Amino acid sequence: MTSTAPPTIPEGRKAQPDHLGHVIFITAAAAMGGFLFGYDSSVINGAVEAIRGRYEVGSAGLAQVIAIALIGCAIGAATAGRIADRIGRIRVMQIAAALFTISAVGSALPFALWDLAMWRVLGGIAIGMASVIGPAYIAEVAPPAYRGRLGSFQQAAIVIGIAVSQLVNWGILNLADGDQRGKLAGLEAWQWMLGVMVVPALLYGLLSFAIPESPRFLISVGKTDKAKEVLAEVEGRGVDLDHRVAEIKDAMRREHKSSFKDLLGGKAGFLPIVWVGIGLSVFQQLVGINVAFYYSSTLWQSVGINPSSSFFYSFTTSIINIIGTVIAMIFVDKIGRRPLALIGSAGMAVSLALEAWAFASKTGDTLPTAQGTVALIAAHSFVLFFALSWGVVVWVFLGEMFPNKIRAAALGVAACAQWIANWAITASFPSLSDWNLSGTYVIYTVFALLSIPFVLKFVKETKGKALEEMG
Repeated sequence: MTSTAPPTIPEGRKAQPDHLGHVIFITAAAAMGGFLFGYDSSVINGAVEAIRGRYEVGSAGLAQVIAIALIGCAIGAATAGRIADRIGRIRVMQIAAALFTISAVGSALPFALWDLAMWRVLGGIAIGMASVIGPAYIAEVAPPAYRGRLGSFQQAAIVIGIAVSQLVNWGILNLADGDQRGKLAGLEAWQWMLGVMVVPALLYGLLSFAIPESPRFLISVGKTDKAKEVLAEVEGRGVDLDHRVAEIKDAMRREHKSSFKDLLGGKAGFLPIVWVGIGLSVFQQLVGINVAFYYSSTLWQSVGINPSSSFFYSFTTSIINIIGTVIAMIFVDKIGRRPLALIGSAGMAVSLALEAWAFASKTGDTLPTAQGTVALIAAHSFVLFFALSWGVVVWVFLGEMFPNKIRAAALGVAACAQWIANWAITASFPSLSDWNLSGTYVIYTVFALLSIPFVLKFVKETKGKALEEMG
């Protein structure tokens, strides 16, 4: 190590910001992209059956329209890191906000099914960019002592976005007398559901002008004085700013701009740490969590629950999602990331197995009363265990676990893998559920069980470590 290497207890880890409230505001503003991520991802839940009816499309075709946004997500996630390294984190947020706004308007006013799909791809690109830039930016501006909790803001914003979208959908449905295609001011109810996202998209864009650029990016482009101002702002003026800058510069001297090539190594293709990140991302999706947010209204209607009640259950599931996320935010820095992941995996496996058992009793479009009750309780339990574990810790891990020299590129690849897995689950669910709804949930149960040995064998704890220590 050179003389500027970090001490045994890095200065940044001991930092206490002078104005924690301001640091929280900065984090919350950045996490607004997560809110849009959640909102845009789940708002389609309220429009699925209306789109099926308006365009007379079958389950397979409908699934492609719903899932096609995830292709955009993969593109946005794969490119956001490199773009952020070139033009800065804030500019990427502003680009994402613009894409969210355009997508919302286009999705609300489609001419045909093909252009609805096109607007969803555009919104997906924005989601993918937000999924990468949010945790990366928060990890770079948050004091290490608070990084786990502040990193959790991304997932908190996602789950709040999901809940708000379901509440808005339920409200619009009631205004339209329970008809997803009912007319409101000249547009069908589902069009209003998709179009309302313009409001948070514009707010995200405005907030991006009120927060500072990442100090690591500022140092990388030679704006050291500005970086010191931001470090003082977020870590406290009592910190030795020259030492913190030297610490970051030393880490940067031992790295270069991350690229896809940097992630390659050995017979396995990617470096082992990159595979771990990909594994975390993929397992997060293969348990079927997004079925609960993309298709829950359709799912409950398929077992005999009326549309208004199905929309309400989608909303209550979202509230449980928020409660679980709050639990994770409280404990992620206390008991660590790995223990939460293991608790969540076990709880999800039990909940999914109970859902599989309940759906095995489905006859036609109904469930027996006892099995219906079990299915509802297990569905909420599944979301709770996901939210208090994998929903939060994966984003925290991805923001922390990679060495500085590959962080942006590795995070982009891991997030891209997440969106591809999300697409596979989302695109396959309607056809799988037509084949065997119970069997579909058995598949998700198996993935929840497999995530346990994966975490035990491959995932290392990152609690309390400075970013410069990762490697």
